[in-house]
Amino acid sequence: DIEKRCIAVALKKWVNSRNLLPLKGRLKICYNVVMSTKTKLSILLFAGISALGASFAGAETDILDYVNPLVGTEGTGHTFPGACVPFGLVQASPDTGNRDWAHCSGYVNGLPIRRFSQTHLSGTGCADLGDAAFFPFVGACPAEFVSLAKDVQVQPGYYACTLTASGVRVEVTATEHVAFYKLHYPEGSRARLLFDPAWGLGPRNGDSSIEGAQITFEPEKGVIRGLVDSKRWVKRQYGFYLKADCAFRVTEHVVTTPKALRNRTDATIIDFDATEIVLKISISATSEAGALENYQEEGAPFDFSEARAKAMSAWRGVLSDAEVLEGTAEQKANFYTALYHLSIQPNNIADVREKPRYSTLSMWDVFRAACPWYTLMNPPVVDGIIESALRQYDEVGYLPVWQLWGKDNHCMIGNHTVPFIVDAYLKGFKFDVEKAWRAVDDSLSKDFEARPKDQFAILDRYGYYPFDLIKGESVSRTLECAYDDACAARMARSLGKDERAKFYERRANNWKNVIDPETGFARGRDSKGAWREPFSPYALGHGAHTANDFTEGNSFQYSWHVLHDVPGLVEKLGGEKAVLRKLDELFTARAEVSEMGNVVDVTGLIGQYAHGNEPSHHVIYLYSLLGHPEKTADYVREVFDRFYHPRADGLCGNDDCGQMSAWYLFSAVGFYPFDPASGVYVFGAPQIPKVRLTFPSHGTLIVKAKNLSKENRYVAKITLNGKLIQGQTITHKELLAGGELIFEMTATPPSRD
Repeated sequence: DIEKRCIAVALKKWVNSRNLLPLKGRLKICYNVVMSTKTKLSILLFAGISALGASFAGAETDILDYVNPLVGTEGTGHTFPGACVPFGLVQASPDTGNRDWAHCSGYVNGLPIRRFSQTHLSGTGCADLGDAAFFPFVGACPAEFVSLAKDVQVQPGYYACTLTASGVRVEVTATEHVAFYKLHYPEGSRARLLFDPAWGLGPRNGDSSIEGAQITFEPEKGVIRGLVDSKRWVKRQYGFYLKADCAFRVTEHVVTTPKALRNRTDATIIDFDATEIVLKISISATSEAGALENYQEEGAPFDFSEARAKAMSAWRGVLSDAEVLEGTAEQKANFYTALYHLSIQPNNIADVREKPRYSTLSMWDVFRAACPWYTLMNPPVVDGIIESALRQYDEVGYLPVWQLWGKDNHCMIGNHTVPFIVDAYLKGFKFDVEKAWRAVDDSLSKDFEARPKDQFAILDRYGYYPFDLIKGESVSRTLECAYDDACAARMARSLGKDERAKFYERRANNWKNVIDPETGFARGRDSKGAWREPFSPYALGHGAHTANDFTEGNSFQYSWHVLHDVPGLVEKLGGEKAVLRKLDELFTARAEVSEMGNVVDVTGLIGQYAHGNEPSHHVIYLYSLLGHPEKTADYVREVFDRFYHPRADGLCGNDDCGQMSAWYLFSAVGFYPFDPASGVYVFGAPQIPKVRLTFPSHGTLIVKAKNLSKENRYVAKITLNGKLIQGQTITHKELLAGGELIFEMTATPPSRD
């Protein structure tokens, strides 16, 4: 036995030494073979290790094996590990809590499981959803429904674990609208289930976010169905239809939250006579009838294995559009996991017999890189988002700010559906352009009672938001609105609407009114034009609830938020040398969080550059635009080395509906949408040797980084289809034409002419 264990350890070290991380799951099989064999040690060492090496060297790994859904489930990533399909309504996953900021997604890796629920948010900084929750157990009701998990398995479209408190094995998969569960209770046990509609992911005060419910039990049919009213981030309804493959008995009710109402939102205990149970739970964003239709279309026709196979096939389709042809296992794990997280949302919340409607539109986050990635790699999603955004315009008169479940929560600033629509228009996407223009114009010029963060009359009067006239975020709001205005001006000019173009071009210059030329920092001003005193560029703001001029950031980070006018920013700050000194200061300034205040979103610090939050994401690429691509290369490499790892704590901040992941994907292939509505990408330094991008209805682009290594981090030259590229940018049109984009990498920083 000692000899066999030594061999098993040697095999594990051999696999690790070759970065075969996705194949580690197969090691258990090897170990079992070694432990059960009677073969002599010498034969095992020669035949076993040699054969294993040959099989590993020649095996083709399933692309799904590189994805680790546990990435971001520790720290501040706020992801969930459960089962879903690309852009689907249902995300069936375990929850380890529901009443604190750490549980915005419902799950923190390593904590005990408290429920399994059917809808989740990925990487957000606020909580909602957590619908139709349940918990399997055996025997008498415990004092608390909770259990540690062991033997966890995760894969796109599949989650499984064993609950240690009961020995119940739970397997989960999903279609777009239906969660599938296999519950394996121990033989001879009393198989029971807590169904808890009052669970919900939401408030921090201990109360349920569920306001009411109409729930019907049909035990002889194995059915629970109902309609639930919820109010957390948005006020919404959802319908559900739960179907077990056997009858059950309703045995008792349990109050699990202070707001639970007997027989309406309190939890119910049901008993099964069998120990192998399949549950199918369909969800509708509108009605109980919709949930039944969704079940009939996507639940009833398929068994668990078929549903899992369909989910895996859907994920292979999305993941294979961007393929790592050469790279280490860790690089592949990071790349494909990022692509996986980016493709969880936006979510199609429409029922199966309705036109698609995309929601979970975290536009303040995703307009920066996630949306440009969709325009390159997934145009149908772009079409769906635009149609859904215009549907909201029809319903309430303005484009989405942050839309969930088809309703706006208005939690962020600006209206960054505008740059998304303008970008799609300028890239040639087909939609009702005149209607889209009206939506853009109205969203940036009309005040609505539901949107207290606009106040355009104040903006137009002063040319900035005075901090004494509005509630918080004055500088961030001025800067973010200026970018939206610049995008609107581009669309107006293209459509020949010259007067509106002039209006928005003037407003696009408002950023200049909050840059203090004396300090070189973005800074709050009052209605008389006086700068805020006292002033510290380190002082953080967190929305309108803090007496500060910034949104999830400080002046160090927001002073660079001029995406549309880099030449103007250079001039405003005193020229290129002054800008470079100030940019260097950003990355070398003190990074002590204690001096900055407690803002949980500002993480992943390099100096005062905060990679864990979106306002910083473009800044590294400013060096390239200023003629110093070597500094872009240095900081891209540092971000990759420090802030992206294929493990549970591998993200340095909220993934924010895929924006953190999109930054990784673009940067991995060597370019980034600094101005995301321009159709132009700024070169950085690729981090993966060879990637193939397949553009739907267009060509295929091979991106090579020749001689890439830790030492060879700098770009000596770039060619596209054999032609040398001059400058630091490439256009969307050039990328779509396909071919080969080759970066010659070197250890020597390029010299400036």
